[in-house]
Amino acid sequence: MFNIISLAIGIVALLGAMLGFFPFLGWMNWAIVPLALMGAAFGILSHRDSGRRLNSFVLVVGIVRLIIGGGLF
Repeated sequence: MFNIISLAIGIVALLGAMLGFFPFLGWMNWAIVPLALMGAAFGILSHRDSGRRLNSFVLVVGIVRLIIGGGLF
């Protein structure tokens, strides 16, 4: 059950992170990073690791995008 919740949160976060790659929408990653962190927390509670891996990937992508854009763009 926790894995399904984690995967659902991860998919929403991934879609938001993809939108955050457009110019001037990088600020969206400030909302995506905590969302992916919450999804990873649900993934930790699960016995499977697919949700945890998806949210970890989205977390890394969001943080790297924030670093590249200087935190805003």
